[in-house]
Amino acid sequence: MDATWRLLVTEPLDGATNMAVDEALLRARIDESGAPTVRFYGWRPPTVSLGYAQPLDESVDRRRCAALGIGVVRRPTGGSAILHEPPDGEVTYSVVAREGDFPGAEDVLETYRIVGEGLAAGLRRLGVDAQLAPLARNRRAETASDAFCFRRAGAYELAVGGRKLVGSAQRRQRRAFLQHGSVLLDADPARLRAVFPRESDPTSSMTTLAETLGRSPGFDAVVATLEVGLAANLGVRLVPAGLSAGEWASVEALVAGKYGTDAWTTLGRLPERTGPAGTPAVVIS
Repeated sequence: MDATWRLLVTEPLDGATNMAVDEALLRARIDESGAPTVRFYGWRPPTVSLGYAQPLDESVDRRRCAALGIGVVRRPTGGSAILHEPPDGEVTYSVVAREGDFPGAEDVLETYRIVGEGLAAGLRRLGVDAQLAPLARNRRAETASDAFCFRRAGAYELAVGGRKLVGSAQRRQRRAFLQHGSVLLDADPARLRAVFPRESDPTSSMTTLAETLGRSPGFDAVVATLEVGLAANLGVRLVPAGLSAGEWASVEALVAGKYGTDAWTTLGRLPERTGPAGTPAVVIS
Protein backbone atom coordinates (compact mmCIF):
# COMPACT_ATOMS: atom_id res chain seq x y z
CA MET A 1 0.00 0.00 0.00
CA ASP A 2 1.26 3.48 -0.85
CA ALA A 3 2.33 5.69 2.04
CA THR A 4 -0.03 8.54 2.90
CA TRP A 5 1.26 12.09 2.53
CA ARG A 6 -0.45 15.41 3.15
CA LEU A 7 -1.68 17.43 0.18
CA LEU A 8 -1.80 21.11 1.08
CA VAL A 9 -3.27 23.66 -1.34
CA THR A 10 -3.20 27.13 0.19
CA GLU A 11 -4.79 30.40 -0.83
CA PRO A 12 -2.44 33.02 -2.32
CA LEU A 13 -0.28 34.49 0.44
CA ASP A 14 2.31 37.25 0.71
CA GLY A 15 5.96 36.34 0.25
CA ALA A 16 6.93 36.27 3.93
CA THR A 17 4.04 33.98 4.83
CA ASN A 18 4.63 31.65 1.88
CA MET A 19 8.27 31.16 2.82
CA ALA A 20 7.38 30.78 6.50
CA VAL A 21 4.85 28.04 5.67
CA ASP A 22 7.44 26.10 3.68
CA GLU A 23 10.02 26.35 6.46
CA ALA A 24 7.43 25.46 9.11
CA LEU A 25 6.62 22.30 7.15
CA LEU A 26 10.34 21.47 7.00
CA ARG A 27 10.81 22.00 10.74
CA ALA A 28 7.80 19.83 11.51
CA ARG A 29 9.16 17.05 9.30
CA ILE A 30 12.59 17.31 10.94
CA ASP A 31 11.14 16.58 14.38
CA GLU A 32 8.51 14.23 12.86
CA SER A 33 5.61 16.22 14.29
CA GLY A 34 4.38 16.86 10.74
CA ALA A 35 3.69 14.58 7.79
CA PRO A 36 5.59 14.53 4.50
CA THR A 37 3.81 17.11 2.39
CA VAL A 38 3.20 18.22 -1.18
CA ARG A 39 2.02 21.82 -1.26
CA PHE A 40 0.71 24.01 -4.10
CA TYR A 41 0.28 27.75 -3.70
CA GLY A 42 0.15 31.20 -5.26
CA TRP A 43 1.38 34.67 -4.36
CA ARG A 44 -0.47 37.89 -3.55
CA PRO A 45 0.92 40.43 -4.01
CA PRO A 46 3.37 39.35 -6.72
CA THR A 47 6.78 38.90 -5.15
CA VAL A 48 10.42 38.53 -6.10
CA SER A 49 12.04 35.74 -4.11
CA LEU A 50 15.82 35.81 -3.70
CA GLY A 51 18.00 32.77 -3.21
CA TYR A 52 19.32 32.16 0.29
CA ALA A 53 22.84 33.47 -0.44
CA GLN A 54 22.01 35.83 -3.31
CA PRO A 55 23.05 39.47 -2.80
CA LEU A 56 20.26 42.02 -3.06
CA ASP A 57 21.94 44.40 -5.49
CA GLU A 58 21.15 46.31 -8.68
CA SER A 59 20.20 43.09 -10.47
CA VAL A 60 16.78 43.49 -8.78
CA ASP A 61 15.26 46.99 -9.01
CA ARG A 62 13.59 47.44 -5.61
CA ARG A 63 12.21 50.88 -6.52
CA ARG A 64 10.47 49.51 -9.59
CA CYS A 65 9.18 46.61 -7.50
CA ALA A 66 7.68 49.05 -5.00
CA ALA A 67 6.13 51.15 -7.77
CA LEU A 68 4.58 48.06 -9.34
CA GLY A 69 3.30 46.68 -6.02
CA ILE A 70 5.76 43.77 -6.10
CA GLY A 71 7.13 42.47 -2.80
CA VAL A 72 10.61 41.11 -2.14
CA VAL A 73 11.42 38.15 0.12
CA ARG A 74 14.43 35.89 0.67
CA ARG A 75 13.91 32.13 0.36
CA PRO A 76 15.28 29.48 2.72
CA THR A 77 16.65 27.71 -0.38
CA GLY A 78 19.44 28.61 -2.79
CA GLY A 79 19.41 29.64 -6.41
CA SER A 80 18.61 32.95 -8.08
CA ALA A 81 15.75 35.44 -8.12
CA ILE A 82 12.28 34.64 -9.45
CA LEU A 83 9.32 36.97 -10.01
CA HIS A 84 6.33 35.09 -8.64
CA GLU A 85 3.04 36.25 -10.11
CA PRO A 86 -0.48 35.64 -8.73
CA PRO A 87 -2.19 32.30 -9.54
CA ASP A 88 -3.11 33.27 -13.09
CA GLY A 89 0.61 33.45 -13.87
CA GLU A 90 2.22 30.70 -11.80
CA VAL A 91 1.81 27.55 -9.74
CA THR A 92 4.40 27.18 -6.99
CA TYR A 93 4.96 23.71 -5.55
CA SER A 94 6.85 22.45 -2.53
CA VAL A 95 7.78 18.97 -1.38
CA VAL A 96 8.84 18.35 2.23
CA ALA A 97 10.08 14.93 3.34
CA ARG A 98 12.84 13.19 5.25
CA GLU A 99 15.09 10.22 4.70
CA GLY A 100 13.01 7.04 4.49
CA ASP A 101 9.87 8.76 3.22
CA PHE A 102 10.58 7.42 -0.29
CA PRO A 103 13.50 5.65 -1.97
CA GLY A 104 16.21 8.17 -2.83
CA ALA A 105 15.10 10.83 -0.32
CA GLU A 106 18.54 10.85 1.27
CA ASP A 107 20.30 12.12 -1.88
CA VAL A 108 20.16 15.68 -3.21
CA LEU A 109 20.36 14.92 -6.93
CA GLU A 110 18.11 11.88 -6.69
CA THR A 111 15.36 13.91 -5.04
CA TYR A 112 15.67 16.56 -7.76
CA ARG A 113 15.34 13.81 -10.37
CA ILE A 114 12.39 12.05 -8.74
CA VAL A 115 10.45 15.25 -8.13
CA GLY A 116 11.33 16.52 -11.60
CA GLU A 117 10.07 13.36 -13.23
CA GLY A 118 6.85 13.64 -11.24
CA LEU A 119 6.33 17.22 -12.41
CA ALA A 120 7.09 16.19 -16.01
CA ALA A 121 4.58 13.34 -15.79
CA GLY A 122 1.93 15.77 -14.59
CA LEU A 123 2.67 18.24 -17.36
CA ARG A 124 2.41 15.48 -19.98
CA ARG A 125 -1.21 15.08 -18.93
CA LEU A 126 -1.68 18.64 -20.20
CA GLY A 127 0.06 17.86 -23.48
CA VAL A 128 3.37 19.46 -22.51
CA ASP A 129 6.51 17.54 -23.47
CA ALA A 130 8.75 18.90 -20.72
CA GLN A 131 12.23 17.38 -20.50
CA LEU A 132 14.56 17.13 -17.52
CA ALA A 133 17.75 19.11 -18.00
CA PRO A 134 20.83 16.86 -17.87
CA LEU A 135 23.24 16.80 -14.95
CA ALA A 136 26.29 19.00 -15.60
CA ARG A 137 29.03 18.45 -13.04
CA ASN A 138 30.51 21.91 -13.59
CA ARG A 139 27.18 23.75 -13.39
CA ARG A 140 28.06 25.48 -10.08
CA ALA A 141 30.98 27.30 -11.66
CA GLU A 142 29.02 28.19 -14.77
CA THR A 143 26.08 29.78 -12.95
CA ALA A 144 27.69 31.28 -9.86
CA SER A 145 26.99 34.85 -11.06
CA ASP A 146 23.44 34.32 -12.36
CA ALA A 147 20.91 36.65 -10.74
CA PHE A 148 17.84 35.53 -12.75
CA CYS A 149 16.61 31.99 -12.14
CA PHE A 150 15.19 31.42 -15.61
CA ARG A 151 18.39 32.27 -17.47
CA ARG A 152 19.11 28.53 -17.88
CA ALA A 153 17.86 25.17 -16.62
CA GLY A 154 19.90 23.38 -13.96
CA ALA A 155 20.16 19.65 -13.39
CA TYR A 156 16.74 17.97 -13.45
CA GLU A 157 14.83 21.23 -13.87
CA LEU A 158 12.27 21.23 -16.69
CA ALA A 159 12.54 22.77 -20.12
CA VAL A 160 10.56 22.72 -23.36
CA GLY A 161 12.55 23.08 -26.56
CA GLY A 162 15.61 24.02 -24.56
CA ARG A 163 13.83 26.89 -22.76
CA LYS A 164 13.23 26.67 -19.04
CA LEU A 165 9.66 26.10 -17.80
CA VAL A 166 10.12 25.05 -14.16
CA GLY A 167 12.76 26.35 -11.76
CA SER A 168 13.45 24.57 -8.46
CA ALA A 169 15.61 24.96 -5.36
CA GLN A 170 16.25 22.82 -2.30
CA ARG A 171 17.35 23.02 1.32
CA ARG A 172 18.44 19.99 3.36
CA GLN A 173 18.63 20.02 7.12
CA ARG A 174 18.95 17.22 9.69
CA ARG A 175 18.00 14.36 7.35
CA ALA A 176 15.01 16.24 5.90
CA PHE A 177 14.58 18.48 2.86
CA LEU A 178 12.41 21.17 1.36
CA GLN A 179 12.26 21.48 -2.40
CA HIS A 180 10.11 24.12 -3.98
CA GLY A 181 9.81 25.64 -7.40
CA SER A 182 7.95 27.76 -9.90
CA VAL A 183 5.83 26.42 -12.77
CA LEU A 184 5.24 29.28 -15.20
CA LEU A 185 1.71 29.63 -16.56
CA ASP A 186 2.31 32.97 -18.25
CA ALA A 187 4.75 35.88 -18.15
CA ASP A 188 4.88 39.61 -18.86
CA PRO A 189 8.22 40.47 -20.54
CA ALA A 190 7.91 44.18 -19.71
CA ARG A 191 7.47 43.47 -16.00
CA LEU A 192 10.42 41.08 -16.02
CA ARG A 193 12.64 43.68 -17.68
CA ALA A 194 11.51 46.29 -15.16
CA VAL A 195 12.24 44.06 -12.17
CA PHE A 196 15.48 42.58 -13.56
CA PRO A 197 17.10 45.56 -15.35
CA ARG A 198 20.27 43.64 -16.25
CA GLU A 199 18.22 41.15 -18.30
CA SER A 200 17.72 42.73 -21.73
CA ASP A 201 15.59 39.81 -22.95
CA PRO A 202 14.56 37.67 -19.95
CA THR A 203 12.09 35.57 -21.95
CA SER A 204 14.71 34.35 -24.44
CA SER A 205 15.78 31.52 -22.14
CA MET A 206 12.37 30.67 -20.65
CA THR A 207 8.93 29.56 -21.73
CA THR A 208 5.46 29.29 -20.20
CA LEU A 209 2.51 26.95 -20.46
CA ALA A 210 0.57 29.68 -22.26
CA GLU A 211 3.30 29.91 -24.90
CA THR A 212 3.73 26.14 -25.16
CA LEU A 213 0.04 25.28 -25.38
CA GLY A 214 -1.29 28.47 -26.94
CA ARG A 215 -3.32 29.09 -23.79
CA SER A 216 -2.90 28.93 -20.04
CA PRO A 217 -4.60 25.87 -18.52
CA GLY A 218 -5.22 27.76 -15.28
CA PHE A 219 -4.02 27.25 -11.73
CA ASP A 220 -6.50 24.54 -10.70
CA ALA A 221 -5.98 22.37 -13.78
CA VAL A 222 -2.19 22.51 -13.42
CA VAL A 223 -2.37 21.65 -9.72
CA ALA A 224 -4.62 18.67 -10.47
CA THR A 225 -2.19 17.23 -13.03
CA LEU A 226 0.95 17.89 -10.98
CA GLU A 227 -0.69 16.24 -7.98
CA VAL A 228 -1.23 13.05 -10.00
CA GLY A 229 2.27 13.06 -11.46
CA LEU A 230 4.06 13.66 -8.16
CA ALA A 231 2.00 11.09 -6.25
CA ALA A 232 2.69 8.42 -8.86
CA ASN A 233 6.42 9.09 -9.09
CA LEU A 234 6.91 9.32 -5.33
CA GLY A 235 4.81 6.18 -4.84
CA VAL A 236 2.52 7.86 -2.30
CA ARG A 237 -1.12 8.70 -1.78
CA LEU A 238 -1.88 12.39 -1.29
CA VAL A 239 -4.66 13.22 1.17
CA PRO A 240 -5.86 16.82 1.61
CA ALA A 241 -5.11 18.23 5.07
CA GLY A 242 -4.27 21.60 6.60
CA LEU A 243 -1.56 22.90 8.89
CA SER A 244 -1.59 21.88 12.54
CA ALA A 245 -1.85 24.45 15.33
CA GLY A 246 1.84 23.96 16.04
CA GLU A 247 2.77 24.55 12.41
CA TRP A 248 0.69 27.74 12.31
CA ALA A 249 2.46 28.96 15.45
CA SER A 250 5.78 28.28 13.72
CA VAL A 251 4.60 30.21 10.64
CA GLU A 252 3.70 33.24 12.76
CA ALA A 253 7.06 33.18 14.55
CA LEU A 254 8.97 32.84 11.28
CA VAL A 255 7.12 35.78 9.68
CA ALA A 256 7.69 38.03 12.70
CA GLY A 257 11.27 36.97 13.40
CA LYS A 258 12.69 36.18 9.96
CA TYR A 259 10.89 36.42 6.63
CA GLY A 260 9.03 39.64 7.44
CA THR A 261 12.19 41.47 8.55
CA ASP A 262 14.20 43.83 6.37
CA ALA A 263 17.45 42.45 7.81
CA TRP A 264 16.73 38.96 6.49
CA THR A 265 15.53 40.21 3.10
CA THR A 266 18.44 42.56 2.47
CA LEU A 267 21.32 40.79 4.24
CA GLY A 268 20.32 37.13 4.37
CA ARG A 269 20.98 37.03 8.10
CA LEU A 270 19.40 38.33 11.29
CA PRO A 271 21.00 40.71 13.77
CA GLU A 272 22.17 39.02 16.94
CA ARG A 273 19.75 39.64 19.77
CA THR A 274 20.03 39.23 23.51
CA GLY A 275 17.46 38.31 26.10
CA PRO A 276 17.05 39.52 29.68
CA ALA A 277 20.30 40.47 31.46
CA GLY A 278 22.29 39.93 28.29
CA THR A 279 21.52 36.24 27.96
CA PRO A 280 21.44 34.94 24.36
CA ALA A 281 18.00 35.02 22.82
CA VAL A 282 16.61 32.39 20.48
CA VAL A 283 17.36 33.38 16.89
CA ILE A 284 15.31 31.94 14.05
CA SER A 285 17.74 30.92 11.31
